[in-house]
Amino acid sequence: MAPNHGTLSEALSDQALSDQAPVIIAARRSPIGTRGRTLAGLRVEDLAAPVIQAALRDAEKVSGSPITVADVVLGNCMGPGGNPGRIAALAAGLGHEVPGATVDRQCGSGLAAIVDAAAAIRAGDERIRVAGGVESPSTAPVRSVNGVAYDRAPFAPTGFSDPSMTQAAENLAALDGISRERQDAHAARSHARARAARDAGRFDAELVPLAGLKYDDAIGAAERLLPRLPELFPGGTLTAGTATRIGDGSAAVVIAPASYARSINAPGLAIRASAVVGCDPALPGIGAAGAIQAVLRSAGVELSDIDALEIVEAFAAQSLAVIDRIGIDEDDPRLSADGGALALGHPWGASGAVAVVRLFSRLVRSGAPAGTLGVAAASIGGGMGIAAVLEVVR
Repeated sequence: MAPNHGTLSEALSDQALSDQAPVIIAARRSPIGTRGRTLAGLRVEDLAAPVIQAALRDAEKVSGSPITVADVVLGNCMGPGGNPGRIAALAAGLGHEVPGATVDRQCGSGLAAIVDAAAAIRAGDERIRVAGGVESPSTAPVRSVNGVAYDRAPFAPTGFSDPSMTQAAENLAALDGISRERQDAHAARSHARARAARDAGRFDAELVPLAGLKYDDAIGAAERLLPRLPELFPGGTLTAGTATRIGDGSAAVVIAPASYARSINAPGLAIRASAVVGCDPALPGIGAAGAIQAVLRSAGVELSDIDALEIVEAFAAQSLAVIDRIGIDEDDPRLSADGGALALGHPWGASGAVAVVRLFSRLVRSGAPAGTLGVAAASIGGGMGIAAVLEVVR
């Protein structure tokens, strides 16, 4: 489906934005390092602080003056606790007076943090905020009950279905009849697109190298093995290659009111609308579909009006189930055009923010005209989905 510009773009031009509309004026991320590898020695603040600093430098380069930050809001799922948002703000050298907060909406945490920070600006607080996400599975603390370690906290209470994310994706593949071959092809396409983007330098402007890692280390790693990998469950269809690699990483954006963005002539992404929805905890993978449908209604646009989509690929089966439900082709060039989490990796609490950084590169850095629309979305453990419609302003 070709995006439809014309009168829609005119109606949603940056001149139509209220002064209080939140606009992302800078966006950066770290490379994503597979859990236990290059970034394994970095704590959450070590992952987040350099990225926050880089995003602020980008914003200050456009503004021509130092930026005062009102708050830092970061998504994080697995700890170590103690409010990583505040710890990262201190580690970034923002000063004692800059507070911080941490959001846990599982795989949607990074996007939820951005939406939460934007809400304060939309409500009339004109101060600039930093938001994003960070995750360090490599340094996540061991959790226990009565001295017995457990892998994860429950996503649903007693009496509700609460499968692991891998089992839930397998169940979804069976329910929707998503074949092993289709999943392999989807993962291979993600790797191929990511490799092409890396080689063409399309990641360079957004990445902040850490610990000697310059690029996402999972790109291409499983691509050639896909047809030979064993199924994860007897009689199932998922493999290690069609489940995303868990990774360490972070992402951060700088959000300002539209009045400020205009005053410094900063291009960016206006946050037009956002939505969070619930779904059956037994099938958490479909949450992004409902969220996308809800946010399109809220923004008053159609899917055909969207030029770029970044939907977190936790599993190939889950990703395919979402795009089937929203009605786009799996090879649609608008969808994760430079590869998704299946190739880049999945730092849980940061992945939603990574999706926004990717949209910033695909739309703002690439020179897309004002009015161009993008969607960032993620399915969430426990049966939820989150999505946002973002619009290029210049």
